[in-house]
Amino acid sequence: MSSRAPSAQPLFSILSALIEGRTGLHSGADGRELFLERTGARATEAGFESLLDYYYFLRYDPESGPELEKLVDALVVNETFFFRELHPLRVLVERFVAPMVASGRRPRIWSAACSTGEEPLTLAMLLADAGLLEKVELLASDISTKVLARARVGTFSRRSLRESADASLTSRWLRVGPDGIEVAGRLREAIEWRRINLCAPAELPALESFDFILCRNALIYFTDATAATVIQALTRTLRPNGMLLVGVSESLLRFGATLSCTEVDHAFLYRKSA
Repeated sequence: MSSRAPSAQPLFSILSALIEGRTGLHSGADGRELFLERTGARATEAGFESLLDYYYFLRYDPESGPELEKLVDALVVNETFFFRELHPLRVLVERFVAPMVASGRRPRIWSAACSTGEEPLTLAMLLADAGLLEKVELLASDISTKVLARARVGTFSRRSLRESADASLTSRWLRVGPDGIEVAGRLREAIEWRRINLCAPAELPALESFDFILCRNALIYFTDATAATVIQALTRTLRPNGMLLVGVSESLLRFGATLSCTEVDHAFLYRKSA
């Protein structure tokens, strides 16, 4: 199935619009060839003779949900690793989670768009070191069932560690061997892993409210309009005075968010008003 057929541009337009409408994932024109290559490979594997037939199936067949999930798995680039942007997580645990637990509360924390799970597992390491792991509720989610399955197993390739890896956390919580990395079972079992589509309005209100939400380095996959909608939905899910963390290179200012930006120990957090 060729992605360079004369109908490639119209097919890209309708397929990418369908994917964006269902999942929020945006594919720009510069990524057209890769999008069509991966979509074509997935369509062939699913038994379709043309991308147009595949599109009609995804668009109109009520049983197309599982296939759409497989296509999302094929399209999304899951680039994450342990201890990524570690300092804001330390600030979160030491300056906000620990005092909340000390006051008698049980914080609820959500790592949204967690990919293969290195972020919530890193957070679990910090919580465990502080004696807080059993005193909080941790939810980790992604739109891809494939990456969530990998996160639940808790085995990773050596690529999940970088040169800047925290040696003390690594030695306590990771078993690093020549063939890969294994995470301590205590950490994996402390996290509830759940598939959630951030762009599905019906899914977010069903969640209970959270004290802290991490949605880091995920907004780049959305258009500004979609990102603003996602931020609004996450804000509604936050409790009063709850906090949202985004990536260190991300800013919510251009999205008109109703959250106030707070800097604590050189980490930026966005707080919901009381």
